Amino acid sequence: MKIKIKGPAMEPVMMEFPSDMKAEEILNLVKDKMPYPIYGCKVDNSYRGLLHNVHRDCVVEFLDIRTSAIWYVYQNSLILLFIKAVHDVLGKSVLVNVNNSLSKGVFITMNKNTDQKTLNLIEQQMNELVKKDIPIIKQHMSRAKAIELAKKLKQKETCRLLESIPSLSNVEIYSLDDEVEIFYNFLVPSTGYLTMFELRNYKNGLLLRFPHQSNPLAIPKFEEQNTLYKAFSEVNKWGQLTGTNYVSDLNEQILTKGLKDMYLMQEALHEKRISAIADDILKSKKRIVLICGPSSSGKTSFANRLSIQLKVNGLNTLCLGTDDYFVNRSQTPLDENGQKDYESLKAVDIRLFTADIQKLLDGKEVDLPYYDFTKGEKIFGTKFTRIDRRHIVIIEGIHALNEKLTEGIDDNEKFKIYISPFSPISIDHHNRIPTTDCRMLRRMVRDYQFRDRSVKQTIAEWPKVRAGEEKNIFPYSNHADVFFNSNCIYEFSVLKKYAEPLLKEVKPDEEEYAEAQRMLSFLRFFDVANDDEKIVNNSIIREFIGGSILVH
Repeated sequence: MKIKIKGPAMEPVMMEFPSDMKAEEILNLVKDKMPYPIYGCKVDNSYRGLLHNVHRDCVVEFLDIRTSAIWYVYQNSLILLFIKAVHDVLGKSVLVNVNNSLSKGVFITMNKNTDQKTLNLIEQQMNELVKKDIPIIKQHMSRAKAIELAKKLKQKETCRLLESIPSLSNVEIYSLDDEVEIFYNFLVPSTGYLTMFELRNYKNGLLLRFPHQSNPLAIPKFEEQNTLYKAFSEVNKWGQLTGTNYVSDLNEQILTKGLKDMYLMQEALHEKRISAIADDILKSKKRIVLICGPSSSGKTSFANRLSIQLKVNGLNTLCLGTDDYFVNRSQTPLDENGQKDYESLKAVDIRLFTADIQKLLDGKEVDLPYYDFTKGEKIFGTKFTRIDRRHIVIIEGIHALNEKLTEGIDDNEKFKIYISPFSPISIDHHNRIPTTDCRMLRRMVRDYQFRDRSVKQTIAEWPKVRAGEEKNIFPYSNHADVFFNSNCIYEFSVLKKYAEPLLKEVKPDEEEYAEAQRMLSFLRFFDVANDDEKIVNNSIIREFIGGSILVH
């Protein structure tokens, strides 16, 4: 075999092998050239585990956790290690629930309270298992056999999920000694790969923490995220109210009675929350509302719906977007690769922005610009505006919670809102759904429908978008006065109808194929909602699938 070997910061090399080899064996020949630990690879543009058998001429590209798909490989492998250690210390009857990402880790609850001493014993056992470098064995199993196994292991939600997807032909089962679990993506070959983690008691559960993509060699410093913790508590409440905590719940509703009632229930939950936020703004007597959230959070729809609720409260509103204050394209800052960085705060004309806001608050007339993206410059002279004391200025943009954007404006005038789509739905007890996958699906559907952009372009740009969010958005989320969850509980089943055909168009020889296949693999767990015409036209999800009266 002739194998072209690639890796981070490594010059590609061509090597010949007389017979089949595991990817891990090839890695051992070049691992000293890698800057960070390797946990997976791509074989001809398909994600593969390190135990994948390479048996023909191909390109093998080794990947570390700076690739999101491999970051999830590390997390899932660590979750299996944690479950094994918990059962070793506390017994098999303890049920582990992996909930959501929080404070650079995952938040986990169990049906047994743990004190610090017990947590130390679990962490100690995890370290012992890592030292022993125990193999993590993968086995393919038919759906029927997997259902039998789930029943034997008393994994009710896993059993319900598998029963709700007749099209699923086989499932991957992972064993770590006597611990047998179903995971839906590949894991690392053995426990010896899982050297970096931290356990921390937190609220009514615990945090399992691990290296972040920005620094694969260290556990990040712990940062309290009370706003997000409270937000996830609300998310769980929404799941309970709608009876939708797992994918199987959603699939069963589609199969039995459709989603009309859930569409209406979700809109009622959103409207009630938006109304409560509008009431808080009225009570606060603040005149500037700052709305921030990562890509495809539904900021525009939310801002318009909030504006309506504020008018119901007797206030007038003026909606502004920071995009209209971009510096002229010739002045756009460059990133480390020499490309224009539109995500940077320096891409915004802060001086003009703050001056205009202050003039508006002072009751002066302002010549508000709009940004002509074709010309790459601000246009003036078309929007002369003056507001009075009954006006609320609503500002939405990725930098809205960064104090530098509104520096010089009295903090007592600012009401800060963070928005993101947090789903209450998990695949099962220990296979969670990352929020970023929800946003990526939204973005690829919207890009194709309204921005003349292919799914390949969306996938290719996503790592850069994510890097911008890590730098410019997430560090400021805890500064918000309130959080708004823009998730629609049913949205994966709705988005699947639009996204699946687009993802299937990506060819195996294209760079974006691996990520397209990962998303298709994720979507296979959801039944399609074909009755989405029943979704109201001011719903946030309409911003992405079309038919919105608030945007476009």
